[in-house]
Amino acid sequence: MSSYSTQSKLAAYRSVVAHGAVADADPHGLVLTVLDATLGRLAVARTCIEQRETRRMAGLLHSAVILIAELRGSLNLRDGGPLAQNLSDLYDYMARRLIHANLNSDAAAVAEVHSLLGEIRSGWAAIGPQVRRESEPSASAA
Repeated sequence: MSSYSTQSKLAAYRSVVAHGAVADADPHGLVLTVLDATLGRLAVARTCIEQRETRRMAGLLHSAVILIAELRGSLNLRDGGPLAQNLSDLYDYMARRLIHANLNSDAAAVAEVHSLLGEIRSGWAAIGPQVRRESEPSASAA
């Protein structure tokens, strides 16, 4: 069996596993997954900046900006009130900082966004049990 064939099958397996996990996840869990993925990319991008791996850094930061845009796009600005608007503004700021980081190989800007996103992730994880309880159908409805 060729190396290409083995790699192709491994990639297909990973894709099926990833898509299955997303299909079974609750909305709260999906946001947590996107936050974790973004934080992971930022951590690796910062290392790339330090090691002067600009091509890899650029790809990771681009991916992080896209994920942050997804987070921003998932906000319900109509019903979310000031909190949703503030998060939208913060996500916009983070995306701009990452574009700056990409253009200037600025590890401090990446660290800043990583810290901000880490705070959001901590808060989001903390409300998880409450959100899940509220979304479960009540026993009397069954």
